[in-house]
Amino acid sequence: MEEFYRIRRLPPYVFEQVNRAKAAARNGGADIIDLGMGNPDLPAPAHVVEKLKETVGKARTDRYSASRGIPGLRRAQAAYYKRRFGVKLNPETQIVTTLGSKEGFANVAQAITAPGDVVLVPNPTYPIHAFGFLMAGGVIRSVSSEPTPAFFESLERAIVHSIPKPIAIVVCYPSNPTAYVADLDFYRELVPFAKKHGIFVLSDLAYSEVYFDDHPPPSVLQVPGAMDIAVEFTSLSKTYSMPGWRIGFAVGNERIIAALARVKSYLDYGAFTPIQVAATAAINGPDDCIHEMRATYKRRRDVLVESFGRAGWQVPPPRASMFAWAPLPEVFASIGSIEFSTLLVEKAGVAVSPGIGFGEHGEGYVRIALVENEQRIRQAARNIRRFLESAPEKLHNVVPLAKRR
Repeated sequence: MEEFYRIRRLPPYVFEQVNRAKAAARNGGADIIDLGMGNPDLPAPAHVVEKLKETVGKARTDRYSASRGIPGLRRAQAAYYKRRFGVKLNPETQIVTTLGSKEGFANVAQAITAPGDVVLVPNPTYPIHAFGFLMAGGVIRSVSSEPTPAFFESLERAIVHSIPKPIAIVVCYPSNPTAYVADLDFYRELVPFAKKHGIFVLSDLAYSEVYFDDHPPPSVLQVPGAMDIAVEFTSLSKTYSMPGWRIGFAVGNERIIAALARVKSYLDYGAFTPIQVAATAAINGPDDCIHEMRATYKRRRDVLVESFGRAGWQVPPPRASMFAWAPLPEVFASIGSIEFSTLLVEKAGVAVSPGIGFGEHGEGYVRIALVENEQRIRQAARNIRRFLESAPEKLHNVVPLAKRR
């Protein structure tokens, strides 16, 4: 039977082979150290949890909520942008609360994309950046993901060779999966470029508070005139370790925000009101929990880089995000990221995400998430050291693995 139209536009799930290996190993009693999914393991701040408990069951809180987000939550997000970036936002016209930044991206794609519209998307990048537009009927053209002059060169080529002209460019810094970080000068060049060519900028800033130096990642909206063409997505998932709460935001250009709000009004009634009230308490509350989160990920990053390096796998230290983007160990460079990641589960008990899952230019890399404590990361390094020491033997598994379905 023929697949449905939108399902045909989605490729096979490239992480499935690694997931099957994890499931098989766990079913056999193996202890898998899972550094694959970027699912924060830190607890949500205590004062946020208490606010949720305090609000649940109060009068009217069980009713449908507001699709755009309750007014207090949108005002809190506006206050955050003012103190963090110096950007003034109108909570009524320039902010929509989303069910996480992923949902926001997917529904913006539905809101602004006509069949056949071209969107410029970094490669490698987080999958929703591309597949949100593919599901909306758009066409993806890949550009560089590194915020260097090569990025703008690839943009120029893409615009010249795209028919019809692209409608938008997606950027994501700090990047998932590569952990690249853009500075404000990058956005100062991007905004006039986008205006010159009449395209929108869609910025994913989900990792705005996960950085490890004295240079907080900037917002594209800090650039004068950016509000004319840019919308930015943020999330409480990483900042406050609240991934399952599903609270994020889209902010910026009024036309796009209005289109997103209209689409969402047909699709949902917003998050559960007590969750929105607790999210408001998170944004308006003390920053101690953010500093603690940042320090925890930095310690994990340092342990990962040091212990994996001693094990024989050199991992470049990320400046930001909760991920390391690591080239395959040299002896495994020829087998590809899916086969390497599968072997790593089966022979070392360590799970990572194959780079090919983030785009074809992610091949040759894996993404390592900082979602286990330091002791577990050191254990992963010991497992990997034994695995790498016997690498020639492990390579005999490549042909059987390649035949799997």
